[in-house]
Amino acid sequence: MTNLKELRLQELKHLERERKSKVLVLAASVLDSEILPHLYEVLRDIGKTARLDVVLYGRGGEINAARRIALLLHEFTEKLCFLVPYHCQSSFTVLTLAGHEVIASDLATFSPIDPRLNAIEASDSDGIQVLDSENIRLFNEMCKNWFQLDIEQEEVRMQLLVSVASSIFPTTLTSLYRSTLELQHIAEELLRFQLPKESIQHRSDIVNQLLFGYHSHSYAITRADLLQIGLNVKRNETLEAMAWQIAKELNAVIGGGVRKTPQDPRNDVLLATSNYAYVRQKYMDVISPSWKEIKL
Repeated sequence: MTNLKELRLQELKHLERERKSKVLVLAASVLDSEILPHLYEVLRDIGKTARLDVVLYGRGGEINAARRIALLLHEFTEKLCFLVPYHCQSSFTVLTLAGHEVIASDLATFSPIDPRLNAIEASDSDGIQVLDSENIRLFNEMCKNWFQLDIEQEEVRMQLLVSVASSIFPTTLTSLYRSTLELQHIAEELLRFQLPKESIQHRSDIVNQLLFGYHSHSYAITRADLLQIGLNVKRNETLEAMAWQIAKELNAVIGGGVRKTPQDPRNDVLLATSNYAYVRQKYMDVISPSWKEIKL
């Protein structure tokens, strides 16, 4: 628990003075919908504000949680800004699409947003198979380019479809397809906050790049990459330096790797303001996680 009290509160207060805003830290090992009630309490305590700066730190999670969190944040501010010092992958990247602006450091790391699905397959000895949408979507292209198969022929396409469907249950494929459509819809919905004056087609092109334009889900997208595809990403060296100090503290607080022993609780979520913090802890022998308020 002592590490939590070392969070750099002076940096949060400095940020608020520098930006004439309210600052919220949202850090999570995995973004999920269970964060929402406590986030709502924190936002109610902050109150509605002209500008809300959110320091983001996380590697992924539920896409629908990202959408719901984004919509909730917008209920409490006229201008939403995300400060990204380091990790901001997958569903966190989706969340940033809802920001009126994103201030990203040199080390800020975003990622593609193509969906992945945990599927239970009878043929899989481990029981659970992680399916990557792009691996399946590009199967025909791989067969054409690597093995020179003529996928323009209907017979060849049918054989390839049978091959995929014999390895992956057809309704599982449909679930992955639906997940892709859902993510595309959510990303375009959130991007309207950031780029309201851009055409629907331009926003769709940006989302398609994030969904389909990179070669793996773990591809490290930089600030320059996001600028190139048209997102409202900026840099501010003063703010970046302050956010980086916060990120270093978060790196020592969030995740299972910071525990001294496996029996110690794992801090997997931190919501912090300049006055206090909520931390969610998970114990090995307890099913439900517990939240604790930390006076700072």
